[in-house]
Amino acid sequence: MTQAKYDECLENWTDREATAEAMIPLIGRLYREHNVVTSIYGRGLVNRSVISLLKSHRFARQIDDNELSVHDTFPLIKALLDLDLGPASIDLARLAGKYAAEGNGDLDSFLRKELTSVIGRKGEKRQGRDVVLYGFGRIGRLLARIMVEKAGAGDGLRLRAIVVRKGAENDLAKRASLLRRDSVHGSFQGTITIDEESNTLTANGNQIQVIYAGDPSSIDYTSYGINDAIVVDNTGVWRDEAGLSQHLKCPGVSRVVLTAPGKGDLKNIVHGINHGTITPEDKIVSAASCTTNAIVPVLKAIHDKYGIVNGHVETVHSYTNDQNLIDNFHKGNRRGRSAALNMVITETGAAKAVAKALPELSGKLSGNAIRVPTPNVSMAILNLNLEKSTDRDEVNDYLRHMALHSELHKQIDFTNSQEVVSTDFVGSRHAGVVDAEATICNDNRVILYVWYDNEFGYSCQVVRILEDLASVNSPAFPA
Repeated sequence: MTQAKYDECLENWTDREATAEAMIPLIGRLYREHNVVTSIYGRGLVNRSVISLLKSHRFARQIDDNELSVHDTFPLIKALLDLDLGPASIDLARLAGKYAAEGNGDLDSFLRKELTSVIGRKGEKRQGRDVVLYGFGRIGRLLARIMVEKAGAGDGLRLRAIVVRKGAENDLAKRASLLRRDSVHGSFQGTITIDEESNTLTANGNQIQVIYAGDPSSIDYTSYGINDAIVVDNTGVWRDEAGLSQHLKCPGVSRVVLTAPGKGDLKNIVHGINHGTITPEDKIVSAASCTTNAIVPVLKAIHDKYGIVNGHVETVHSYTNDQNLIDNFHKGNRRGRSAALNMVITETGAAKAVAKALPELSGKLSGNAIRVPTPNVSMAILNLNLEKSTDRDEVNDYLRHMALHSELHKQIDFTNSQEVVSTDFVGSRHAGVVDAEATICNDNRVILYVWYDNEFGYSCQVVRILEDLASVNSPAFPA
């Protein structure tokens, strides 16, 4: 390498750094002054560092084979600020791609045409909605992180309270510490303070009441100023309508979301697939399981194009808190053996649960699970017999298109790297990520490998359901 080439490479990097640095306050202004959330292929840009912005742009090549440059998105962000936008969600990568294809070099005219419905609506407010977390375990704390991150001006989901059983005299400090520090997902991005007198946590300005109770029907939420709230039950203790209806007896509660597969006639909702079936009469809904959320969008995409005759779903799943760390009695088969030392074959209801979201696949899938000694990120292996013949390249191109351009782009992600492993998907906000390099295809038989963050990706799906129930969704662009 010549000195000139070295200098050119370094100069190019510092130029991109400077551009990304200039983008940060503009992204912040769009968010705080206009309630406009920006992203790159679903990866949020609000409150991100310079390096994080550059990595998000670099990641775009995994999706569409072209590295997105900050020099492509910076002009977009500057132009957006001049339009006095109202609340919106804007994917800069998709917008830049559409502008390159359709803009004819006139950025202002393109944006005014694309964003007509929100131009000149700066300052408009939506009615926020109170949310209560009943339980504060792995999913509860991640839901709290996501809602605090998305709080904006407070006109979306407002996390008002968490309900737990008091575990110790210093319970509040311990709850705050668990929210602040996470061995898998890293440190909370912001500040957390506690007020022992009022029994509250304040996370990035969001004051959260901590309520101690052992009975879901005994709390008067209105006494804390909470009204028309959605309660998210993430304890897993009650999973049928009778048990979960106890929440609806509490003053201040109007709806309930269960973060586990629901039993009986409860609707099991996989956002992106059947969330449109929720009616005002549905006071209790289930967000299904992490595995069901991961596989159903991909199964729907494949079934719509090729037709699924039958198949088998095998999940390679990280261990969970209901397993034993060391060998001990457990009521479940095999789950009493050490989770940290063993691969454990266990049952999963995910394959059967698919039918609740996709009735057309009822009875067509079998399923099983292997719990493995990793704390997070799982994989679903979909072994499918199709009605139509295809080949590996065609299937991968189709799923890449679905990740980029379909209504399932928030649920399906796509990677074509030969080097990715499970930890690379910690923090993924998609329900599942198709590993294109692992795809196997032989005539009408296809085997797909789908990664999923069974904690964070699932929590993002739950939040999407909450946003629908609360009617706080902003319009998304590009259309």
